[in-house]
Amino acid sequence: MLVIGIGFFYLRPIIPFLQSQRAEATTVNKVKAIETLQNSDEFSKKLAAAALKRTAEDVEYDPGYYDIAYPGGDLPANKGVSTDLIVRSYRALGVDLQQLVHEDMSEHFRLYPQLWERKGPDRNIDHRRVPNLQRYFSRFGKVLNNSHSLDDYDIGDVVTWTLPYGAAEQAGSHIGIIVPGPGARSGEKWVVHNIGSGPKWEDKLFDYEIAGHFRFGPIRESMTAAADTKSGATLSN
Repeated sequence: MLVIGIGFFYLRPIIPFLQSQRAEATTVNKVKAIETLQNSDEFSKKLAAAALKRTAEDVEYDPGYYDIAYPGGDLPANKGVSTDLIVRSYRALGVDLQQLVHEDMSEHFRLYPQLWERKGPDRNIDHRRVPNLQRYFSRFGKVLNNSHSLDDYDIGDVVTWTLPYGAAEQAGSHIGIIVPGPGARSGEKWVVHNIGSGPKWEDKLFDYEIAGHFRFGPIRESMTAAADTKSGATLSN
């Protein structure tokens, strides 16, 4: 009994640490989350897994303009911004947002935000801009509530935020993908995003003002685009 008591005395400080590790964004918890999500038949869960995989990459925040291939073009793997994380996550599942956005903007350029003094689409950069992705998702995905209730958000949803210090190139906007929390917090809604220090898995869904909430899979689920085209609607911002 004395030995057991001594052992417990020395182990007691370690127990809270071990418990905290079960709820942190550790590599072990990440691997477990990815495995669980990948085993799902749902596209949204697989998208969340693809986003979590991005957090293993060392990416320098770089909003610069690059001439890239088309379709399937990308920056160097060690560079990117918040939108590149989204594009790469979808592309891992066979959905090329570069091509999709460019094709739609080529036909309906005036339906997209006119924020960069462009006279036409640019396949090198259009898909890398949050307002353009937001507009594309609103046309071909499901537009959901911007609420502060976790119940309104599902794994694999795309969320955009307005940042108080956002880059002018992104019109002050930011974007990420909703994923489960780590370990013992897997029932929570966390996000994978790149706000400047590379792809991160963080509990920051409500840290910024939510500007948009979307659900977009490989099948276009909305008739919004058809309605917009028929009405001749345009966007100026």
